[in-house]
Amino acid sequence: MSVRRLAPKEVQPASFAFSPENLAWAKAQIEKYPPGRQASAVIPVLWRVQEQHDGWVSEAAIRAVADLLDMPYIRVLEVATFYTMFQLQPVGKKAHIQVCGTTPCQLRGASDLLDVCKHRIHHDPFHLSKDGDFSWEEVECLGACVNAPMVLIWKDTYEDLTKESFNKLIDGFASGNPPNPGPQNGRQFSAPQGGPTTLKSAGKEKA
Repeated sequence: MSVRRLAPKEVQPASFAFSPENLAWAKAQIEKYPPGRQASAVIPVLWRVQEQHDGWVSEAAIRAVADLLDMPYIRVLEVATFYTMFQLQPVGKKAHIQVCGTTPCQLRGASDLLDVCKHRIHHDPFHLSKDGDFSWEEVECLGACVNAPMVLIWKDTYEDLTKESFNKLIDGFASGNPPNPGPQNGRQFSAPQGGPTTLKSAGKEKA
């Protein structure tokens, strides 16, 4: 696994405060665990913090989570740096794109998607586009191999992509009108493209 560090001091905000809604939500998560086990809520609380904090987790946010859960700062830092679901530096305001790069997606054209990211966003991952709207990274399996190649943007997956449909996807996020999540080639979930190929008849066969 690659080394994951916090963003440089110059981009770190001085403080972080939970919104009233998120603080109430976090306390509700803590109540799900026995007394003294509130640290068990660290992952969902960090995720909610990331959503509030423009898609990334700052050092101040890590300290706020540690204080809320009565945990040593280093323990929350360990969680945030271990799980790649947590972004440790600023990401695109409109989309942070995670491109699956494991074997099924590579065989189905993930390299074309990576080329689009390099040309449209930045040549290197974890860098913002010139307008600050987009960022990208290559990740390991995102669990939609049957719909390869695919990407994850925020909470949603966009699947069965080609270079052309991926460009349209980025255009949609740029204009504020992203397409619906899921397959982008018209098929339903992982069903065969064009509809069923077997068991088409609902009638019973004669004995």
